[in-house]
Amino acid sequence: MPISVLLVDDHKVVLEGYRRLLDRDPAISVVAEAGTAESAYRAFCDVLPQVVVLDVAMPGASGIDAMRRMLERDCTARVLICSMYEDPIYVDRSLGSGACGYVTKAAAAEVLAEAIKAVHRGRRYLSPDAAAAFARWQARERNASASLNAKEMEVLRQIAQGATLSEIATAMNLSDKTVANYQTLLRQKLGARNAAQLVHAAARFGIFRIDGA
Repeated sequence: MPISVLLVDDHKVVLEGYRRLLDRDPAISVVAEAGTAESAYRAFCDVLPQVVVLDVAMPGASGIDAMRRMLERDCTARVLICSMYEDPIYVDRSLGSGACGYVTKAAAAEVLAEAIKAVHRGRRYLSPDAAAAFARWQARERNASASLNAKEMEVLRQIAQGATLSEIATAMNLSDKTVANYQTLLRQKLGARNAAQLVHAAARFGIFRIDGA
């Protein structure tokens, strides 16, 4: 029996291209299509596909939101993200939210069928370009995390929790200036331009959880 697939993308031209590509492979059967997160969830419930090929950016709720709803309904759902976004942070967020794989649209024509088959078999799959970029990003993240000492990690944790510099200074028995210097150093080490990016860095390091992320 061919692998049943639900295609989700808000661009009809993209959907048609995917279908034409996949129709050439007898091992794959496209059983439904959708263009929004809501219609994707309804189609998922109706046809119970073996693999969902899902875009991230759509009008209204995102593909990540749709995937979470699918996984809440069926924790065994196998979702393959196919996105125009090549930034590794999207790969990290997708995998962390439950995706079984990630392919970029730049590589999709060559690897989409292969990715669907791998995900169906229970393997994680990243397109070659996404895999290379993600590996480099993970290495940078590990190096950045390892470069922080205990006090820097504590300042980062408290910043992520919303504490002001003055509150952090009081809690850690430091001067406001010292804490401000720590914040500047953290931004330099982590490549963060603002407090929001520091919060996301803390979440990636596992010292703070962003609700809904």
